Amino acid sequence: MNLLIGLLNIAIEEDNNRVSYLMQKAEILAEIELFYLLPNQRRWQTWFPEVIHYYADVDKTRVEIKRLIKEGEWDTKEFIEMRKNLFKVLQIEHNPVDNEVVLEKLKSHDEKLDKLEELERLLKEIRAK
Repeated sequence: MNLLIGLLNIAIEEDNNRVSYLMQKAEILAEIELFYLLPNQRRWQTWFPEVIHYYADVDKTRVEIKRLIKEGEWDTKEFIEMRKNLFKVLQIEHNPVDNEVVLEKLKSHDEKLDKLEELERLLKEIRAK
């Protein structure tokens, strides 16, 4: 436990960032769970429940989700149904456009533009003859 406290203090001093602190804490707890608990201890429902209930303020959650969407940090590939339900409950209007779809469209337009330029070049050569 002293190791845990020491490592967490180092993480806080270096970055003074809550996110890095929480990430470090999660990594250490996962390591403890994997390597220092017996198999029968890992199966205890009181220590590791199947479902964890988390309470969050609706207004703060709405503001945070809108901020994440605005900054482009809202991952659109995970938990699709849960995300739709969350938008519905929080009354957030969001029509996500997948970046990969946009990138593919841009690539196809670039290919068509290259073909068009090639055809124009060939047409000029034919007219010159």
